[in-house]
Amino acid sequence: MSDETPFEFEAFLRTLTHRPGVYRMLDEKHKVIYVGKARDLKKRVSSYFNRTHDAAKTEAMMSRVARVEVTVANTEAEALILEYSLIKQHKPRFNILLRDDKSYPYIYASTEHDYPRLKFHRGPRRKKGRYFGPYPSTSAVRQTLSELEKLFLIRNCSDSFFRNRTRPCLQYQIKRCTAPCVNLISKQQYAKDIDAALLFLDGKNRSVVNTFVKRMEEASELQDYEQAARYRDQISKLKEIEARQLVKRSNNMDLDILGFASNSAIHCVTVIFIRNGSVIGSRDHFPRLPGETDKQKILNAFVAQYYLGRDAPAEIIVETAIEDGDLLQQELTERLGHKVQIRSRVRGDRLRWLQIARTNAEQGLNLRVASNATIKRQFVALGEALGLEETPQRLECFDVSHTSGEATVASCVVFNTAGPLKSDYRRFNLKPDAAGDDYAAMAEALRRRYARVKKGEVPTPDILFVDGGKGQLSEAMKVLAELELDWLNVVAIAKGPSRRPGAEQLFRPGDTRPINLTADSSALLLIQQIRDEAHRFAITGHRQRRAKARRTSKLEEIPGLGPKKRRELLRQFGGLQGVNAAGVDDLIEVRGISRKLAETIYNALHLEN
Repeated sequence: MSDETPFEFEAFLRTLTHRPGVYRMLDEKHKVIYVGKARDLKKRVSSYFNRTHDAAKTEAMMSRVARVEVTVANTEAEALILEYSLIKQHKPRFNILLRDDKSYPYIYASTEHDYPRLKFHRGPRRKKGRYFGPYPSTSAVRQTLSELEKLFLIRNCSDSFFRNRTRPCLQYQIKRCTAPCVNLISKQQYAKDIDAALLFLDGKNRSVVNTFVKRMEEASELQDYEQAARYRDQISKLKEIEARQLVKRSNNMDLDILGFASNSAIHCVTVIFIRNGSVIGSRDHFPRLPGETDKQKILNAFVAQYYLGRDAPAEIIVETAIEDGDLLQQELTERLGHKVQIRSRVRGDRLRWLQIARTNAEQGLNLRVASNATIKRQFVALGEALGLEETPQRLECFDVSHTSGEATVASCVVFNTAGPLKSDYRRFNLKPDAAGDDYAAMAEALRRRYARVKKGEVPTPDILFVDGGKGQLSEAMKVLAELELDWLNVVAIAKGPSRRPGAEQLFRPGDTRPINLTADSSALLLIQQIRDEAHRFAITGHRQRRAKARRTSKLEEIPGLGPKKRRELLRQFGGLQGVNAAGVDDLIEVRGISRKLAETIYNALHLEN
């Protein structure tokens, strides 16, 4: 966010994600005064602003906070390492400095040995061999080592212990080692196991899995089923414990990761900076490109303007290939004196960092929208755009979701001047005769909701929004007329001819022409927010209802048909399809099924016919 934009804490807290990450407290001079890690960014950061603090240090810190920045991570472990890197870089005055300043632990592979081992390592990395890490904690290293020993049966004994063995130790007996110390495994076979373990630590898990699949098939062909089963179990375990740590294993990696998010009116590009293998921070940028919505063109313009005026790392990772990528690479390489690559097709750690950058861009976009027009200002702008005499205080929006008429669900979401009022949200599971008919579904949901409004059981909204065009508006007005509530302010939100965000058209009763607001209008941003929230709430309910229907057998809904009788029916007829095809006389042949129950089953299964 640009420095000249006032920072509004209420808007910022509303837009925060519940994902893990790192937050940075900055003072008026934009100096970082505190860095913290959070398992849940929204809960943790909100706690600083939503209560008084007993600790004098915290109270003193909060009196100096002028803004807060966040960087979202995939896991709490990643957030821990980001926190460590940022504290090292900024040395914030309100952070407690580590007294021993220990380095992060690594896994060391003694690859120079005939039978290499894997072990825990902390400190200078001077020995010959390979180092993997860093890991966020000692327990993470020890857990990984334990899993690697189970998976690949790699020795964990010291070299002196290894040299003096005359018989296998307990590790061999419990199948945690192949006893290379007494030559129970060949050097070549042990080398295959250690190579697989190193590939796994390198993040090349797909190669390891493919290798084990090949070995399993070979063992199966040789009818060595016990060995094949071992490989099968190893493959399963590999998928369970696959490492997702994003800390780079090389210490000399310099790259920028560019994430992108847009709502058509506002664009956010988040740059995550990685230097010498460590994250040193991130920053949000909001390029102004009037009327432009093409991601490729926006990123092309941003990369050119941003990097041609400053230093660039060896790699710049973007979400999509940019038009002038080759030309920019050449120019930056010549100007900076080192090779610069602009890449979009990436895998592994780079792809996961790109996903993190995209998440941070979405977070930055949400904050920008909220900061540009806080909810109270949006309500004022909405009242002015619709020509209302007073600023609205309560909004309701309805949407309908279904899949080809299946499991139709309507949603009602409520906003007030503090934002979404989730305690007042409601879903409506609609009757079968409304399935597939959006107009009828909308009418049923509105009838059920506004019958309660008329009785005074539910507060009356100042504006009722329905997702759709003139058809949905017409249905809404019919229902409200029946209930004698047609004096309410009703607005239908249509997507517009281009169906792009920012091109929505608003229809009101009696108006011959739609209302078209500008893409950056505060009122339109509020309308988009409530419309999208209604859509999210409806589709979530629809998916839950659909999933439940597919998990539940029709037989479970028949009274008098218990688990034993259901099981016997399915066994006798080979499944539900066979039961469906059976007649009453066929059903009574099953033990425990009377004629009355058989008729009940038949009618229940053929009711729709």
